[in-house]
Amino acid sequence: MTTTRPSPSCAEPGVGPLLRAWRERRRVSQLELALRADSSARHISFIETGRSRPSEDMVLRLAEHLDVPVRERNALLLAAGYAPRFRETPLDDPALDTLREGIERLIQGYEPYPAMVVDALYNVVAANRGVAVLLDGIAEHLLTPPINAMRLTLHPEGLAPRIRNLPQWRAHLLEQMDRQIALHRSAPLRGLYEEVAAYPVPQEAPGAEPAEPVPYFALPMRLEHEGRTLSFISSISTFNTPMDVTVAELAIETLLPADPATVKHLQALVS
Repeated sequence: MTTTRPSPSCAEPGVGPLLRAWRERRRVSQLELALRADSSARHISFIETGRSRPSEDMVLRLAEHLDVPVRERNALLLAAGYAPRFRETPLDDPALDTLREGIERLIQGYEPYPAMVVDALYNVVAANRGVAVLLDGIAEHLLTPPINAMRLTLHPEGLAPRIRNLPQWRAHLLEQMDRQIALHRSAPLRGLYEEVAAYPVPQEAPGAEPAEPVPYFALPMRLEHEGRTLSFISSISTFNTPMDVTVAELAIETLLPADPATVKHLQALVS
């Protein structure tokens, strides 16, 4: 078990500017934040300008009402002169054995449909057979651990040439990453975004779908596999009220078949 290392945001001068930045990012006024945190706008102003040092409880309360990620809550505590509150336990630590076993049961129970677990940098930490059967023909270097879900999907030697609605799906993934960067202010995540956004987009293959509305309740990923076009709707789940940085940054992505033909094909593949 390890303690969270300070994030790059800790280099900023004092907790006040950090809290102000989070408040402005959330588009919350000082008065609104004060009402949520059972404080006063004057006290919030004094904290942000450095005229008042917030208590440890106040830092955590403000972070909670500003929906600050767990890793960044540690950064706020450090900037205010307090010890980090949230641990960062390696995923292979025995303390997380029960969590890992639960995740494995969850994604295996989802078979034959694809499901995987990724960390804050979209590195795959667990995947079921439903994912594995879709990866035939992928370049070996993309399958060398740590496997990165964004590289795997958007790289020209990955799934990208087989995604029939690549422009729409690529735009969706880049927007998702951009939201995560705004939330976590992560330099490594920004680097990954810049890398995958710069990948050349494969030329449209014969049969690629035009950029027009599709008859689904959510944007599907339409993937060519063994001469068929499979349709998936993505769903992402996270852990509620996590008290550990590692756990807070895990996400479970499941791919729900969007039509009966996809269901039938997957059931035949994973049996």
